[in-house]
Amino acid sequence: MTQLGKRVRVEKAEPLVEFRMRVFFEDGTVKEIDLEKYLRGPIFEPVRKNRAVFQNVQIEGGTIAWPNGADIDPDVLYYDLTPAWMEKAEKI
Repeated sequence: MTQLGKRVRVEKAEPLVEFRMRVFFEDGTVKEIDLEKYLRGPIFEPVRKNRAVFQNVQIEGGTIAWPNGADIDPDVLYYDLTPAWMEKAEKI
């Protein structure tokens, strides 16, 4: 369960233009999300700099992921939350 009471899982994802992704959740919700703000740090550098890598998105463990190990928490995607790493960076 998430902090908001609902277990969130990604079922499918379709890359769109720029850093936008259409994300399909198991509960039937579909969201078009601009991932640009999440693609920060060394793990996301290949995803951010190479369109082919961005488009090579996969579903692993119920969320979107890339072959280099980068992923984004499904709760962040579903509830438009601030990722933990961004909260830490804002406090510095």
